[in-house]
Amino acid sequence: MAFQQAGDPAEPGPAPLFVEKGASWLWVLAGPAAAIAMLMIQVSSGNGYNPLVPVTFLVVVTGFLAIQVKAARIHTAVVLTEQTLQQGTETLRVADIVGVYPPPENSVRSGRKLEKWQTARALGELSGVPRGRTGIGLRLTEQRNVQAWARNHRGLRAALVALKQEYTGSGAPPHSLDEPNDDGGPRP
Repeated sequence: MAFQQAGDPAEPGPAPLFVEKGASWLWVLAGPAAAIAMLMIQVSSGNGYNPLVPVTFLVVVTGFLAIQVKAARIHTAVVLTEQTLQQGTETLRVADIVGVYPPPENSVRSGRKLEKWQTARALGELSGVPRGRTGIGLRLTEQRNVQAWARNHRGLRAALVALKQEYTGSGAPPHSLDEPNDDGGPRP
């Protein structure tokens, strides 16, 4: 199977159920804005106009932000299809997901007791859940726990629960209310 980049029209893949791009290219417009601001400062100061300053701000700020946005689009993008969950550069088969844990009672920052899955490895190549994202506990085959993550964690959780309807998560309970669920986690 050949590597296919996102957006490659040659061979359309399965339709995504959930997508987060990671970062917006609109941030790169801060470079031209910084250049215009420096130009206005020069003109209003009455000391004359030096084109090197606005051009330097344009190149440096635009270049730096372009690198940051590109990195964020690679390492913090989330794509869920019926077959795979991609978190950054790591791709997990949905078939390997046994269940979705319910939302935790305590956040990681609260300093209170955490759920077991909240200390599990975060998917992707980053050392933990990226800043500004919220972890979602997943139970995998072979009794493994991991954290999926997204900015719109409720949307990703709803899409994951819809794929794995026999397990509990936020929203309408996907299993019969008559069945006991004494451990609060997914059932094998």
